[in-house]
Amino acid sequence: MIKNRLTWFPACSLKVRAVPLLIASQMAMISTAMISTTTPALAMEGGKLPLTIERMNASPALAGTSPRGLKLSPDGLRVTYLAGRKDNQSFYDLWQMDVKSGESSLLLNADKLATNELSDEEKARRERQRIYGEGIMEYFWADDSQALLIPASGNLYYFSLVDNSVTQLPIGEGFATDARLSPKGHFVSFVRDQNLYVLDLATKKLQAMTTDGGGAIKNAMAEFVAQEEMDRMTGYWWAPDESAIAFTRIDESAVEQVTRNEIYADGIKLTEQRYPAAGKNNVDIALGVVTLKDKAINWVSLREENSKDKSKDIYLPRVDWLPDSKHLSFQWQSRDQHQLDLQLVALDALTKPKTLVKERSDAWVNLNNDLHFLKQQSAFIWASERDGFNHLYLFDLKGKLKTQLTKGEWAVDELEYIDETAGWVYFTGRKDTPIEKQLYRVPLAGGKVERVSKQAGMHNPVFADNQSVYLDYFNSLSQPPQISLHGDEGQQLAWVEQNAVKQGHPLYDYAGLWQIPEFGELKAEDGQVLQTRLFKPVPFDASKKYPVVVRVYGGPHAQLVTNSWSEQDYFTQYLVQQGYVVFQLDNRGSAHRGTKFEQVIYRHLGEAEVNDQKVGVEYLRSLPFVDADNVAIYGHSYGGYMALMSLFKAPDYFKAAISGAPVTDWRLYDTHYTERYLGHPEGNEKGYEASSVFPYVKNYQTGLLMYHGMADDNVLFENSTRVYKALQDEGKLFQMIDYPGSKHSMRGEKVRNHLYRSLADFLDRQLKSAK
Repeated sequence: MIKNRLTWFPACSLKVRAVPLLIASQMAMISTAMISTTTPALAMEGGKLPLTIERMNASPALAGTSPRGLKLSPDGLRVTYLAGRKDNQSFYDLWQMDVKSGESSLLLNADKLATNELSDEEKARRERQRIYGEGIMEYFWADDSQALLIPASGNLYYFSLVDNSVTQLPIGEGFATDARLSPKGHFVSFVRDQNLYVLDLATKKLQAMTTDGGGAIKNAMAEFVAQEEMDRMTGYWWAPDESAIAFTRIDESAVEQVTRNEIYADGIKLTEQRYPAAGKNNVDIALGVVTLKDKAINWVSLREENSKDKSKDIYLPRVDWLPDSKHLSFQWQSRDQHQLDLQLVALDALTKPKTLVKERSDAWVNLNNDLHFLKQQSAFIWASERDGFNHLYLFDLKGKLKTQLTKGEWAVDELEYIDETAGWVYFTGRKDTPIEKQLYRVPLAGGKVERVSKQAGMHNPVFADNQSVYLDYFNSLSQPPQISLHGDEGQQLAWVEQNAVKQGHPLYDYAGLWQIPEFGELKAEDGQVLQTRLFKPVPFDASKKYPVVVRVYGGPHAQLVTNSWSEQDYFTQYLVQQGYVVFQLDNRGSAHRGTKFEQVIYRHLGEAEVNDQKVGVEYLRSLPFVDADNVAIYGHSYGGYMALMSLFKAPDYFKAAISGAPVTDWRLYDTHYTERYLGHPEGNEKGYEASSVFPYVKNYQTGLLMYHGMADDNVLFENSTRVYKALQDEGKLFQMIDYPGSKHSMRGEKVRNHLYRSLADFLDRQLKSAK
């Protein structure tokens, strides 16, 4: 998925005292007509030290402690998490909190584990997972809460909490990836050299469950588009009783192999990559089940015998076992993504799948992770957008709908937990406002939806396995991320990380200048409501006119206009302190607003999105404190594409643009993402051409800065070099900054410092030089 990976959102949250929120839920929907010209609202009390670009990226992190990997032990007695060090926010150790006492302590220092160079496969997998850092990056609890499995640099470590011993497991030669404990904790599984292995922890016997992996054949591994676009990072699944493992076998032989240049400061690395570009071949995928007892492999038929569609050119986005370990489900998706079927097979009849649910769309069917099979009744919960918004449905195991659990013109984000005994379904969603993510619950039998979370902002709960107790990753515009422990009705039981912004906190000296944006609404050309955020300069003088930076993403499955804490906003805070207005608008096509809002972009990208951004600029022109002649647009990834399209298609709206790592020709991007929105190139040649930036290059006059990582394996560097050449051929002047060795995410303190200093300098020259 094209994500604004320059936005380095914390993977989990932190602790903070309960700072009075200056934005209440009801303020989130305020009309733009009511936006005032008064002094900007401050988020917190604290010092008024100006924010510098160097401080944005330095350690300790401005947001305070940045835990990630938050988990509750199976026995519910400990909270564990990964926390960066004060002198290096990207190096993580394992910490714990005793639930009863509330005491926190270091559980395992990452220095006790060997640190070796990652394999290319693991580097790529982490890039797909958006996992960045060093030290301990993953860990898994044993079922008895007495031990942890910790993968590190291709090795596997068993950490016993009984005697605090760390043992390196005997996994043989080579780099282990995608390691995990089996459901009952008796085995460790991992992938090495494109085959699946299982280690018996009692006997230390290691077995290869597959043996034909190598070259174009990969067992138990997720293919590129599964990792990047389907949110499926694995290719194998344990049966709950540990008797068998379902796994994918992918054959990449038909996928075009390209030689990609990764350009580093000291040389060029030629990388052979099988990249399934739009319109080209995908992998051939099969689903098998291997039994631990005899290592016998049986293959699953992916379509019913009477199905008319026998195509092998399909996707397998999800695989899930049923609680009885005798049945396996999988989701079958057509290549055009108009069809998604939930299939069920019995282990003794793998060639006879049965279709439980069919989802159909004239545009595309979105994937989710919300399938859950109940243990106490023959039923399952399924999420669907069949009524225009993502909602939860209860089906029996024959595929008959029992009840729709949620409904209305708002979207469910995710199914979080099911308490079958008490009869509650917990989920996050946007029932109150699309700019906040709240935790709700609804009776399993159907009924009234209740809000569980209390504070206005973004809630990301992590529930215990066997009880309605959860950890809440919470953040808002005025609250850096914090973590607290809560009961089944939302009552707070304890802090894990309160992260109080007081003297001594990294943010405190800067907090007095931190700005809260003003929310508003505008209307698109078809009458749909567009959400906006506007940050005013500080100090602010209503009698002056200020230049504007429009910060944009604009693509599907993303949202910028939220009541949330984001490290992306650090540069926004820097800009407002430099005398800029910063404006954001979530155009049609973006997330959490339903299919009508999202699917406007089908078969033609960069049209409705740009039109909506123009609506935003027209609104800005109506504000007395805006310098309408000095408006720039800036975005990364899809936002970089939007910056180019906006400058090229609407040069009278934008004086300048910054485009980071943009897709410029959608034929260069991958099958699953691109064809979801544009269809197959052979069936939509005009749409691909109109969605490319190149037909509009001739409209460009001046004011463009482009940057790209020269080792980007997601949005390939070629996307930018083609624009460079097209502009040069037109004799058009522009600026470019290319970063040797950088991937799509533009990681690293030095890289970020140089990048943001360059962006700030460019904006000053473009928007302030005439003053």
